Amino acid sequence: MLCFLKLGGSLITQKTRPHTARRQVLARLSKEIATAITQRPDLRLIIGHGSGSFGHVAGKRHNTRNGVQTLEQWHGFVEVWQEARALNQIVIETLRSASLPVIAFPPSACVMAQDGKVLTWDLTPMRSALAAGLIPVTFGDVVFDTVRGGTILSTEELFVYLAKRLLPDRILLAGIEKGVWEDFPGCTRLINKITPNIFNDLARHIRGSIAIDVTGGMADKVQQMLALVKEHPTIQTLIFSGNPNDLVRLALLGENPGTLICAE
Repeated sequence: MLCFLKLGGSLITQKTRPHTARRQVLARLSKEIATAITQRPDLRLIIGHGSGSFGHVAGKRHNTRNGVQTLEQWHGFVEVWQEARALNQIVIETLRSASLPVIAFPPSACVMAQDGKVLTWDLTPMRSALAAGLIPVTFGDVVFDTVRGGTILSTEELFVYLAKRLLPDRILLAGIEKGVWEDFPGCTRLINKITPNIFNDLARHIRGSIAIDVTGGMADKVQQMLALVKEHPTIQTLIFSGNPNDLVRLALLGENPGTLICAE
């Protein structure tokens, strides 16, 4: 069984405080992942994570998502890269402390984009890592772009590209929200399941992120995952909170503590 797990930037960083990781949360999540793998030996995993208060703050300041042309913008591009890399190092070290065999796949080093979308990505090394029993870790990052010069790709955008080629059974997006709310920001009515057939009725209730997020908020996540499951109906996506203890482990074992996005 192949799962993609995203540890959202809002979950692993203090998203409203620049350059602040939630190290205790990361340590707990790492232990939950390790326990799930022990309980389900056939589980293969690709982990992704957001940039949270690291990359998003610098990305917004330099408007990197929309393109990089001038020398000043390229210096900003490097700053965003440095922030994303710094958080990835923290994530890798914390996962390793739970004895997880993780290895980083920085998009800036291997992905080429075209107008904000993945153009090329040689997945041979990642396939080899999976075959060897390792856990690839990727993350929202700057990439070079044939149209924009440079841009930022979110973890969800990277996951969509990977999913179309690796066909995971489940994509798990762990953030701080319990799932997709029908009445955000009131947050009293959780949507348990979203399918393409009912999305139009729900779309007006779904909002973006209230924190700084240069790659889109909840509405973008839902739309990207819906488009993916329409094209590949065997894939399920779960949007849920990683804040309560043990929910990441349960999600990896097949439970649905949040909003399930599926073909029907």
